[in-house]
Amino acid sequence: MKKKIFFITLILLLIVGAFAAWNFFGPTLSPKNSKYIYIKTGASYADVKTALLNKNVTGNIFWFNFLAKRFNYDNAVKAGRYEITEGMSIYNLVRNLRNGKQAPVNLVINKLRTKEDLAQKISANVECDSASVMNFLNNNDSLAKFNLDTNTVMTAVIPNTYSIFWNTSANKIFAKLYNEQQKFWNEERKSKAKTLNFTPQQIYTMASIVEEETNKLEDKGKIASVYINRIASNQKLEADPTVKFAMKDFALKRIYKKHLSYPSPYNTYLNTGLPPGPICTPSQSTIDAVLNAPATNYMFFVAKPDFKGYSNFAATYKEHLLFAKAYRQALDSLMKTKANNSNTN
Repeated sequence: MKKKIFFITLILLLIVGAFAAWNFFGPTLSPKNSKYIYIKTGASYADVKTALLNKNVTGNIFWFNFLAKRFNYDNAVKAGRYEITEGMSIYNLVRNLRNGKQAPVNLVINKLRTKEDLAQKISANVECDSASVMNFLNNNDSLAKFNLDTNTVMTAVIPNTYSIFWNTSANKIFAKLYNEQQKFWNEERKSKAKTLNFTPQQIYTMASIVEEETNKLEDKGKIASVYINRIASNQKLEADPTVKFAMKDFALKRIYKKHLSYPSPYNTYLNTGLPPGPICTPSQSTIDAVLNAPATNYMFFVAKPDFKGYSNFAATYKEHLLFAKAYRQALDSLMKTKANNSNTN
């Protein structure tokens, strides 16, 4: 009788053990709402359990709680973004959470125009809000260690994809951007900038204007040569995109005379030389186009009248006026045609 009780007990223990093992190590998790769990900085263990339940990661928190306490995770919560894959075991989940094994976020930066744009881009992907990012970007004391100020701060942003952790602070995110910018400005690029008598920051600022002038790579170097020649001859750049930036009106399709007197250090119709900082984050190819700008005698450029996005370049004002007249007539004709079509419809 005792042997029978022993074997029954043993079988029950094996069944319980197998059941527990399955719950610990088996593919038991099945997230329905999201495959990521976000644990905020300062979150408690209770917050973690609530997040797991809210995400429907597991319907019964008992086994997670049991294992988490054995790992002492309840006293070692780490903030971050953690991936929960289909069929993951509770053991692997607890281990990842306990070790702070986060799933990184890809911060994709393309063309941005303002610091506010950068702050919104960052806050949309990580824990810190846009206000904290803006506080950093507008603080000269914070930027001093990077040899930047509130005007030049955006020169540290090279459009690219950056892998960061979700709970990274604004300061550390910017430090990563800055470090990547330092890598971008290798000896070859710095040498080219020096040959053109510009600093890397000035090249970046010029590239930002070129970026806004055209998306045709074939024209970017020639447009840069116009600006280089104007600066060399102490002429104003008179770049329309700088007026849009100064006014913060990026919807402007056409710059009229009334816009040219808008008071701002970024308005290159009023001020000689480059603006105090960039007007967008130019692509790497645009920066390189500026660095490799051909030596020309061009002083002017204007869009071609075929509206294909390319420009006509001129060395003299007389020649430029002819190109400008052709474009203006084509534009007026196009707008008239659109107006007639609109009235017809």
